[in-house]
Amino acid sequence: MEREKAEAVIEAVLFTMGESVEISRLADVIEEDVKTTGKILEEMVKRYEQEGRGITLIRFDNAVQLCTKADMYEYLVKIAKAPRKMTLTDTVLETLSIIAYRQPVTRLDIERVRGVSCDHAINKLLEYDLITELGRLDAPGRPLLFGTTEQFLRCFGVGSLEELPSLNPVQMEEFKQQAEAEVSLQLEV
Repeated sequence: MEREKAEAVIEAVLFTMGESVEISRLADVIEEDVKTTGKILEEMVKRYEQEGRGITLIRFDNAVQLCTKADMYEYLVKIAKAPRKMTLTDTVLETLSIIAYRQPVTRLDIERVRGVSCDHAINKLLEYDLITELGRLDAPGRPLLFGTTEQFLRCFGVGSLEELPSLNPVQMEEFKQQAEAEVSLQLEV
């Protein structure tokens, strides 16, 4: 394998793995011996340094890992500490509550309860990692089943689904009336 291609392969493997990889395994991948692979790695480190790149290779005994340079941490902190703004509209919250209390639940089941399409709300909840796909229902069309995530529990300060407040029949009837009112408003538009 030509040197440039070998470096690209090593870089891709290390980036994808995200952890240290034994040099002997890298040597097998690029079809070189360990000594030659070690020299390629040293050249990569030198080139990263000369080009002022934000990454470097760190060696651990017989392994190597692709890492961010230490002087880049202040910039990483700026992006990592910026909280991802999560906006939960009434529609998204209603959809989330249906999923939380009835999981595993299909999109069609959610729409039956709400009376309106819930595509946008489900997509937002998936994006925020508050719900996840749990599999498929063993029924015609094999619809997706949705349920809440550990992130949901964290965000709402509960340790398990059993800790969610119970809904009384009066609240359920109010929710149903609100959903019906929302449907009639949408039909008028």
